[in-house]
Amino acid sequence: MPVGLVGTAAIRARRELRKSAALVLNSGALAIGTIAAAGLGFVFWWLAARLFPPEVIGNASALLSVMGLVGLLGEAGLGPLLMGEIVRHPGKERGLAAAAACVGVALAVGLALLFVFGEAYFNSSTGLIGGWFVGAAFVLGCGLTGLSVVADPAFVGTLRSSGKMIRLVLFSTFKLMLIAAAGAVGYASTATILLTWVVGLLASWIGVDLLTRGGARHLFGAPDFRLLHTLRRKVFDHYALDVALQAPSVIMPYLVLVLLSPTTNAAFVPLWMLVSMASLIPATMAMVLFPVVRASPKQSRHDILLSLTASLLFSLVCAAFIFTFSQEILAVFNPAYPEIAGSSLSFLGFSLLGSTLKFHACTLARLGDRMGKASRWFALGGLLELCFVVAGAKLDGLQGLVLGWTLAVSIEGACAALVLAFATKLDSAAGPVHEGPAPSRLQT
Repeated sequence: MPVGLVGTAAIRARRELRKSAALVLNSGALAIGTIAAAGLGFVFWWLAARLFPPEVIGNASALLSVMGLVGLLGEAGLGPLLMGEIVRHPGKERGLAAAAACVGVALAVGLALLFVFGEAYFNSSTGLIGGWFVGAAFVLGCGLTGLSVVADPAFVGTLRSSGKMIRLVLFSTFKLMLIAAAGAVGYASTATILLTWVVGLLASWIGVDLLTRGGARHLFGAPDFRLLHTLRRKVFDHYALDVALQAPSVIMPYLVLVLLSPTTNAAFVPLWMLVSMASLIPATMAMVLFPVVRASPKQSRHDILLSLTASLLFSLVCAAFIFTFSQEILAVFNPAYPEIAGSSLSFLGFSLLGSTLKFHACTLARLGDRMGKASRWFALGGLLELCFVVAGAKLDGLQGLVLGWTLAVSIEGACAALVLAFATKLDSAAGPVHEGPAPSRLQT
């Protein structure tokens, strides 16, 4: 290729990136944090698989998936609300964020207590909550998870995504150090893995506040519950959309434990974790679109196409990698895992393509304030996922479960692609967002 053409292409690429500077900078910060957290998370579970029996890994991952579900339910749509509404209320950002955090933490703790007492009352056969100490750690972890899923979007909504990036890296680093220390002294139990998670969450918030010189504390002021109350309809719509979109994937390790066995779940978790971490990249791209397009609606079509194209390419590469090397990846964690799982997990990565399309369709619904209508469709999709997973597990064990999940997500992705194809044909001036006051000047 002639040098002149290369130079012209480089100049054009630079111009396109400058047009989407806020998207690129904030997505870049979150991508760095996500990739670092994914790498450290990979090492965390690899080390845990080497140090802990498969039954412990299976039970711990199921308990952490319940914690994630509790955090999602406690978040109550407040995180996405902050991402989209903070820029619309200059001077009231801190009060809105504080009110949202109070509600999110309170709901998460309440739901965690219900789960703990429910396990004790019904004498659950899973035996995940083994005593008051594990129960207390679980409740604390759910509260911190609730704080994280509400406060992290506040960083993104103010276009200071570097704060979330730092917290993700600190969380992954701390829990890795703790699991290594626990393994060195011979503590190999479900409670040990749970505690590394909880202490890592707490330390990450303290660390990000110190490293950003009070940046975490400056997110919050006196809670403005009145403003939050005025936005209650949007809160509910965001909540319904979040639960419908995320709940089935969050609870999947727990379903594998219940439908199959702790040992099977131990072999399932490494590749599920890898797919989940890979999905964070397209999810992050779609998430950053929300505040970026709200701040610059005139180029929404350009930003959506850029995000969608990059996300689909990334997902395709990941799917091909997992399909080719699934057995080798399992063997890296534990030599027994390939024998337990067989080739059942090789197609799991292809669900990333459907998930990517779903994430972007979800953002499109948020931008158009059509969360309520979209949540009904996503709820049907979530029900489809759960039905296919249960039916697949009953018919063909782990392989049936994986194929059922991948097929259901692919069907949803195809439907989402039709919505996105129609939306991106609209003129950018008549894009999904036209409303709202001019945003305040926010620092990246």
